[in-house]
Amino acid sequence: MLATPLVHRGAARADPPGRADSDPFSALTPAQSAAADHRGGPLLVVAGPGSGKTATLAARVARLVLAGVAPQRILLLTFSRRAAREMTQRAGTLLQRALGQPANQPLPELPWAGTFHAVGARLLRERAATLGIAPGFTVLDRADAEDLLAIERQALGFAAQEKRFPLKGTCLAIYSRVLNTVAPLDTVLDRDFPWCAAFRAELRALFAAYERAKQQQQVLDYDDLLQCWAEAMLDPATATAIGGRFDEVLVDEAQDCNALQMAILHALKPDGCGLTLVGDDAQSIYAFRGADVRLLLDFPSRHAGAVQVVALERNYRSTPALVAASNAVIAQAARRLPKTMVSALAEGPRPQLVTVADDAAQTRWVADEVLRLREGGIALRRQAVLFRTATHSAGLELELARRGIPFVKYGGLKFIESAHVKDLLSLLRWAQNPAHTLAGYRCAMLVAGIGPATARRLQQMLATASAPQTVWQSFEPPPAAAEAWRALRSTWQDLHDPQAAGSRWPDAVERALQWYRPQLERLHDDAAARWADLRQLQQIAAGYPSRERFLAELTLDPPSASSDNAGDPHRDEDWLVLSTIHSAKGQEWSAVQVLNVVDGCMPADLAAGDADQVDEERRLLYVAMTRARRHLSLLLPQRFHVTQQARFGDRHVYAIPSRFLSPGVIACCDASVATVESADPCGSSAVASV
Repeated sequence: MLATPLVHRGAARADPPGRADSDPFSALTPAQSAAADHRGGPLLVVAGPGSGKTATLAARVARLVLAGVAPQRILLLTFSRRAAREMTQRAGTLLQRALGQPANQPLPELPWAGTFHAVGARLLRERAATLGIAPGFTVLDRADAEDLLAIERQALGFAAQEKRFPLKGTCLAIYSRVLNTVAPLDTVLDRDFPWCAAFRAELRALFAAYERAKQQQQVLDYDDLLQCWAEAMLDPATATAIGGRFDEVLVDEAQDCNALQMAILHALKPDGCGLTLVGDDAQSIYAFRGADVRLLLDFPSRHAGAVQVVALERNYRSTPALVAASNAVIAQAARRLPKTMVSALAEGPRPQLVTVADDAAQTRWVADEVLRLREGGIALRRQAVLFRTATHSAGLELELARRGIPFVKYGGLKFIESAHVKDLLSLLRWAQNPAHTLAGYRCAMLVAGIGPATARRLQQMLATASAPQTVWQSFEPPPAAAEAWRALRSTWQDLHDPQAAGSRWPDAVERALQWYRPQLERLHDDAAARWADLRQLQQIAAGYPSRERFLAELTLDPPSASSDNAGDPHRDEDWLVLSTIHSAKGQEWSAVQVLNVVDGCMPADLAAGDADQVDEERRLLYVAMTRARRHLSLLLPQRFHVTQQARFGDRHVYAIPSRFLSPGVIACCDASVATVESADPCGSSAVASV
């Protein structure tokens, strides 16, 4: 454990943050006030689960403005658009109250609040000319980046090798890990992708070709936004210019920073003055994206003696029994920032350790428990079932469907990954950037009568033309596509021409929809439902000042579904939440059940041989447990049914409880064994206490 002294850990008031009298800051605890009022050197706020982190960060922003810092000179960096919006709104509300302004006035805004990638895109676009970047660049989403890599992979002949060459998704993952961890390719291959290490030379050639293709098409991918920003900050004049425009830099969820992001922060504020990191090392669970918890752990020593460390240790979310159990899990960590969470709530039921015979019995027990809690007054939407990976819920989904229990699942397909949404976004991207080959190819393929060969011919002509308009006038489509081609040409020209009425924002979305609706109805049987999605997308677009901002920010931080930005689309009166633990971070429910808390699942088999990965798996269980407000069940199947190849046949694999369930954790829980009363599918489960 680190020995860094905590300046403020003090007693917290019993009232949760958010309640306030005439003084909007009166509900802050001493520790929260210390964080909000800090001035000068670097600040590290260690914010445990449910400790009022958002309220504290919003109060700090409001205090800075009240102290004379101009809102446009505050840079607030988050990891989601939703977090940035919430922070801005809460800080604005505090400012409004502190200044005595009427509540019906518009809230003060923070023009530089957003995700790392969105802010990076804005700064790069502003300085594109000096950085050698095309000012009109568009941003590839992950799927398009994979497709572009696949094209280069095919062109280089790697797909035809005798040995199994990594697929496009793996290639992009390697490329991304190299950039975000600032590590050599050899190191990344040996450490994270050993099965790909035999292709070092080929991967270097592939990544070089990929970078050339992006330059030719004037596109940047997700990782380029950070890479280009970090490289720009290596120039002292650029670093001074960008860093000098912000007096304060505040970072939410700082435990999720990767090496590239942390390098940007240190370049913005080399001496740490004006830099605030807010995070919790115990909730760092994104190493697969390049996040490195050691960057947060080492922050105090980087600015030795200058960092004020404030711990928020009062938990307003979970009952004392749940907090004690989660504390016992994270206490096993080899290295962590000092923090001991204490519940501010009244006592509640102890967590349950439920042993079940197998995964089938687990699904029946969970369904029974969900209905029992519902009858006890806890609505389905206030309950969640969490799991390590999305596949772990397959059996449960079938059981819930059989019983007529509605549910939503998080951790699957993103809203913008659906075909109809990608079609519309591709048209807007292509009109903005004619060199965007992937977007153009997708749009051309939507035209009835145009096939892959014609679409490729069009893209080759556009790629080599000095003026795209000449290509549109001279291109001869197949006779069967002539009429449909003219409709696409007219739409593209309207969207591309800055003087055309159809290009004005957000009217451009309506113009694009006019062309796309016939294609939608021709291609999809469920066109009505998809059309509702596109109308929702149109409403989202209206909230952005320009097409460039809309395309960039929606690509960088997409909603999981249209319901992220509107009322829930589900028609049932209630629904249970199923979620991967990663997707559940930042959420809370009255009752939480965690599946498969056994070795092999938690920690996962692939992580068991590496100490750092085991530590992250422990943090993953900690995050899952701390989502619960009152009821928590950890499920322990004794065996799993595995379907093998015919030679071995089906078999059962026996499991043991997770190594993270130490005697200290077990002492905080009630253990029970679930028995199935009937083998009939309609049978229910019973629980015997141990």
